[in-house]
This record gives sequence, structure tokens and C-alpha cells, in this order.
Amino acid sequence: MNYNRNRKIRQVKISTLVVGVDIAKKNHVARGQDYRGIEYGKALSFTNSDEGFDKFLKWMCELKDKHEKEDIIVGMEPTGHYWLNLAQFLKRNKTKVVLINPSHTKKSKELDDNSPTKNDKKDAKVIAQLVKDGRYSEPNILVGVYADIRVAMTHMERLNKDLQRVKGKVHQFIDKYFPEYLTVFKSWEGKASLVTLKEFPLPDEILKMTPEEIVLEWKKEVKRAVGIKRAKKLKKAAKRSVGLTEGTQIAKFELSYLLTQYEMIKYQIEQLMIKIKGLIKKVSGTKAMLSIKGVGIKTVAGFISEVGDINGYAHPRQIQKLAGLNLMENSSGQHKGRTCITKRGRAKLRALLYRVMLPLVAKNEEFKTLHEYYTTRPNNPLKKKQSLIALCCKLIRILFALWKKQVEYDGEKLMKDIKCSNLQGVA
Repeated sequence: MNYNRNRKIRQVKISTLVVGVDIAKKNHVARGQDYRGIEYGKALSFTNSDEGFDKFLKWMCELKDKHEKEDIIVGMEPTGHYWLNLAQFLKRNKTKVVLINPSHTKKSKELDDNSPTKNDKKDAKVIAQLVKDGRYSEPNILVGVYADIRVAMTHMERLNKDLQRVKGKVHQFIDKYFPEYLTVFKSWEGKASLVTLKEFPLPDEILKMTPEEIVLEWKKEVKRAVGIKRAKKLKKAAKRSVGLTEGTQIAKFELSYLLTQYEMIKYQIEQLMIKIKGLIKKVSGTKAMLSIKGVGIKTVAGFISEVGDINGYAHPRQIQKLAGLNLMENSSGQHKGRTCITKRGRAKLRALLYRVMLPLVAKNEEFKTLHEYYTTRPNNPLKKKQSLIALCCKLIRILFALWKKQVEYDGEKLMKDIKCSNLQGVA
């Protein structure tokens, strides 16, 4: 990936056919033009199918031959997931594909006709104009193991969301029908607790059993010692429970369904983690990245899934921009505006880096020392969140170097690279 706009503009030559495509779920619309913006022929509507893609390719080849062009560059908006099939088809047919930011299309659509009118034909022309001006980005379409890792991490995120939803529903049941339950168990996810929720989750059911009977039920699943003391405490909590007593039959049925879902999702997460571990072993440099204290398999796999092949990057600043962590300011004349991060890029990558930084500044000595220095230095001290963002950018540079050079993490070298005499005192 290269963010040099001059290079992008030079890719659109006199011999280039520029095509803009407005992406939709069923029917796409394309318009072609030259490097100056002169339109060729009429707009083409084609379906999101094999026949439609062949029709589109044939249309572009006819325009290319008719107007004596040598190469084609196709621009489109990354609308949902609908653009991926067409991009893959064009890539297989050795046609260059670039992406246009939808906000750029929206802001520039009034330049030609001074009208906010929106339709597919107009959007396709605006996209082609933006490509001609070099206002595009080159997509990082993952292939091979990198594509598998991205799909795996997307599925992992979905499973975690489903797991949190199920956990919330179980908590809701406990709060409604047995609010005293968590005074007996620290967490309802423990083995003895899960047996209780499956077999006798309601206070009136517990009161019908003796402490010895409760312990016998626990012993079926729990290998560790579960004593009579806990059973008596459970019965005491059930006796003074203020939980609801109506609608309990169906509520218990729903709880059984939720616990089945919970166990199924937990099992799927475990199986998916096994597959992810196998996939990242196929990527060189992952062992080096895992050598950082506080960086685990999920972090490395998530980083790879968002970034793709490291060989596509010349400098870590490109990954920083991809994550939306590059700085922007709003200044004019004597006015000095506030500087902040752009947040333009892959939100998942930005969130991943921020989440891993929290345990890093708590447990990793080097990052902990740097965070303390950034927030307490005499000149231009940073706020805590600003320091975390700065450290996220530093982590990108470290991961980039470890991945690229395939060398082990060296905390002492990291500290020596910080050119600040005050840092030694803080350390």
C-alpha cells in the first residue's frame, strides 16, 4: 500500500481507460472516461453474477479497443461486502481495482451539476472522476492464509458477541428469579453453579432438596471438593429469596435453552482457537511477535487479519494510517486548533491495539515505564489516553520490525532507543 498521491495520479495516463462502478446488491452501474474526464459511451448496468461480470469485462474491452487504450483502472466504493466478488473477478482478469471513500463521493457529487441529486449513473461518474484525480486507495485484498485468518477472526468476533448476549440473558434470569444466587457463587459459570442452573435453578426447587442431595448432584460434574457448607448456604439464600414466583415454568425452559447455547458457543470458540493457532504458525514472524510480554495469540492473529501480508508495506506509518491513528490538526492563521487522531481506517485494528495496550502498560515493564514517562515528563506531558495512543503507534512499529526482520523482542533495546535523559530516572 502506498499513500503517495503523485504516484496515484501518474497511474492514470493518456493510455488509461478510467471506469467508475456504483456498487449495489443486485445491479451495478459503470461509466467509462479518459484521463481528462471525457466520457466514453453510455452507462452500463450489469448484474452481480457471472453473466453480468462477463458483460462488464466485454464492455470495458470494447471501449479500450475503440479508443486505443492500453490499460484499465476500475474504481468503486467498498459498499458492504457486495464489492468483493467483482473485485476478485477483476483481479483474476488482471484488471487494476481501486477504492473510493464513500464520503468523498458524497462531498464531490455537486461539482459537475451543482445539484445534490443522487442516482447510480451519477455516482458512477463521480467515482470515475475521483479515480482520475488520484483520490483513491488501493485495496488490500487478502489471499491464502491471510484471508483464512481474517475470516477466522471475524467469526471469533461474532461468537464472542453471541456469548456476551447469552451471558446477559442468564444474568437477567438470575436477577429476576433468584437475585441472591450470586451471594452463594462468585460466578454462575463455575462447574457447580452450572449444575445448579441446569438441575434446580429456582428457590422452591432448592428448598425441596436436602443439603446432602444437592452435594450429590454437584459431585456428578465437579471433581473438586464441594462441601455441605456451600449447599446449606444455597438453601439459606433460597429461603430468603425475593425472586419472582410466577412464570417460572417457561423461564426455566428458556434458561435450559440459554445454557445449551452457552456451552455450544464456548465449544465453538475453543475449536476456532485451535484452527487460529494452526493458521498463524504458517505466517513467518508470528513467533517473534508473540515474544512481547502481554501480546497473545488473539492479538497477533487480529493484527495479521487486519494488516494482511507485511510485504505490502514499506513503512509502519502506513499501518498507523490504516488504523486511523495518524494525527490531524485544525489550524488557520493565528488559530492553533486541537490535534487528534483521524480515526479514518480500520476501526477493528484501532480497537485491537487500544485493548492490548491496557494490559501492556500494567504488566509489561517497558511499556509501563514509557507510559509513566509520557504522562509525567516536564515538557509537554500527555494525558493518559494520549499516552496510550502514542504507545499504540509504538507497538505498531515494534510489531512491524519483529514481523519484517523475524527477530525476538528485546525490551532493553527498546528503552535504549528512547532518546531522553529523563527516562533513566523514571525507570
